[in-house]
Amino acid sequence: MPISFTNRPALVAYLTCGDPDLRTTREVALAAISAGAEVIELGVPFSDPVADGPVIQRASERALKNGVCLDQVFDLAGEIRNKSDAGLIVFSYLNPILRMGMEKFAAKAAETGVDGALITDLPVEEAAEYLRYMRKRNLSTVFLAAPTSPDERLKRIAEASTGFVYAVSRTGVTGTRKELPEDAQKLVRRLRKFTKLPIAVGFGISAPEQFTAVGRFAEAAVVGSAIVQTIESNPGTEAQAVAEFIKQLSAASLQPSVKPLSKTRRSTAVAEDVVSC
Repeated sequence: MPISFTNRPALVAYLTCGDPDLRTTREVALAAISAGAEVIELGVPFSDPVADGPVIQRASERALKNGVCLDQVFDLAGEIRNKSDAGLIVFSYLNPILRMGMEKFAAKAAETGVDGALITDLPVEEAAEYLRYMRKRNLSTVFLAAPTSPDERLKRIAEASTGFVYAVSRTGVTGTRKELPEDAQKLVRRLRKFTKLPIAVGFGISAPEQFTAVGRFAEAAVVGSAIVQTIESNPGTEAQAVAEFIKQLSAASLQPSVKPLSKTRRSTAVAEDVVSC
């Protein structure tokens, strides 16, 4: 089934796979979907997550200690897909995908029901091979667009993206913030010049008022660190705690989305010393 952003803003929920273990990640993902998340980003744990703040860094460390790797993330995706039609995106650094091989990565994503991927450290200028294999499998490719990018680069990102575009609300690493940066709305406005795709805003969204604010100018909001922090803070009741948190955010949705989102397909990545299966 195609991915659709039903609410505005739709909720895209990020999880670090294997934190605290793969069984809990599956339970949290399904609970998040039941609570209102429309897309799940399956984060591949990475030994050097340079784009992430301390919360997701700690989650990656815990998952890597459990031996979690890209193959297991795909197994997890298949289990979730068997129980839900929600959007599934593999969210990763590039190295684990290179270790697996671009062609095999795209094949496994399609086989396990993943809709697409986002590779955090793959520049759009160097993505030709990745795009070729992903397009062959009809998988969506989501790229990050930053406030510091010139219009020429935003245009290239928009043209390479399918499914939706991920607008980074601010410079720096992931992590919760008290206020939504003004850069977020400006960036979305700039992206609108180059694409009609839905735009999801992420980095720092953690409160209902921020979530609601995103819906005034973008189709979706990505919530990551706040969810990972909720998991870390509620050992033994992770799924319930995340569901309650997401319900609070979902209750703030403003209106039905005017644009359905076709089902997306993406990829993932990690570093040289990532645990291999």
